[in-house]
Amino acid sequence: MRARDLAVEYETVSVDTDATTAARLMAEHRLPALLVVDHTGAPKAILPASQMIKILVPGYVIEDPTLAAVVDEHHADRLCQALKGRTVHDCLSQSVPPPPIAPPDATALQVAALMAQVRSPLVAVAEKDTTGTRLLGVITASHLLERLLIAAS
Repeated sequence: MRARDLAVEYETVSVDTDATTAARLMAEHRLPALLVVDHTGAPKAILPASQMIKILVPGYVIEDPTLAAVVDEHHADRLCQALKGRTVHDCLSQSVPPPPIAPPDATALQVAALMAQVRSPLVAVAEKDTTGTRLLGVITASHLLERLLIAAS
């Protein structure tokens, strides 16, 4: 199996996308992360769902998780208001690494190794040429695992 055969269409957002829109996209499609692309459509970053959740949780609760027990349900139900007025760029960590990108002819093992090395829930599959980078699709960890299990049967 080659990366081009494993890659599927996947939801992408730009750094300028509204954070609430991105969160809804993740929730509605149950995505482990979103691929963030630049203005040309080339992969720029990965925004994990866990990072979006971290933005919702007040800093004082992250520092002391026992404080979560004293926040009443009314306030907990309004956590997503923390996304209002923010963009995807605001949600990315300060030291966001470039997304893992596999060439179309990479083997399943090469993709798995890349995914494991950078601990990413997804890998972009893209072709690079003189005009830039063209996204072909994405391979998620769950899809790769499914295909590897099928191959092993």
